[in-house]
Amino acid sequence: MTTNQWFPIARAVFPTTGLFAMPKVSTLSKANSLRDWVSRGLKAEIVAIHRNACSTVMAQARVQSFQIFARAVAKLRDGNANLKLAWYGASSKEEITDIVQHGFGHAHCRGLRLSPEDSPLERHAVKRSVVGKDGLRHLLLCRVILGRMEVVPPGSEQCRSSSEEYDSGVDSLSSPKEYIIWSNQMNTHVLPEYVLSFRLTSLKGHVKIGEPLKPSSPWMPFPALISVLSKILPPSDIAFISKFHKDYREKKISRQELIQKVRQIAGDKLLVSAIKIFRTKVHLISFW
Repeated sequence: MTTNQWFPIARAVFPTTGLFAMPKVSTLSKANSLRDWVSRGLKAEIVAIHRNACSTVMAQARVQSFQIFARAVAKLRDGNANLKLAWYGASSKEEITDIVQHGFGHAHCRGLRLSPEDSPLERHAVKRSVVGKDGLRHLLLCRVILGRMEVVPPGSEQCRSSSEEYDSGVDSLSSPKEYIIWSNQMNTHVLPEYVLSFRLTSLKGHVKIGEPLKPSSPWMPFPALISVLSKILPPSDIAFISKFHKDYREKKISRQELIQKVRQIAGDKLLVSAIKIFRTKVHLISFW
């Protein structure tokens, strides 16, 4: 796909509130991963691309803050702030708007997970994007300050840098598929720049993307899930999960958004364990 092909298909997916604008061609041409999707077996129909306009006073302040922190990290790390582009998979258009207006929220208490620019199919980008009622998914392309990275093993409960020698986390130094920006830095070290709205039309050889929690069957009552998780997660996490459940019951968020937020807080590995615990208890009750 050539750069000139971006604009004929672009349309206003997001309301024209001044938050978003047409993208700059020079920056979009750097996102080579978009053109790689077809060759990797993923057919994506790109519907719209929006640029974070940074038009408000607070948005401009966040840009200046990002620049200040980039210079500070560079000063600490021998002149290299290690600036990269990375993807964030959003649960909805509303989440995108909220992030652009107010920053990333408390759901990322164990760090904000991002996929490197050339790996949107990995882990927390496309796989974590949720299909909306209009059939669209949304990715945020962000500029991030990584500084000096430390390896964080899969399944780790780490929620901050292990020492002042490190600024961010990564799954592999030699072949990164996931960046971790700690929660105390996610609104100073991450600057959302572009929103990509798209549809997936085919997947070849890939896991299903954007599905509800795996396994999605058997069904587990949400109060029972909270009861199990309350024995494992800290009270602050349970409070957030309970709040999101309340928002869902009051129809403030969709079921998909609820699932996405719970996955971000607890992680799939823990949720699968919780479901297994619930199934075991149900089986024993039925047996007796």
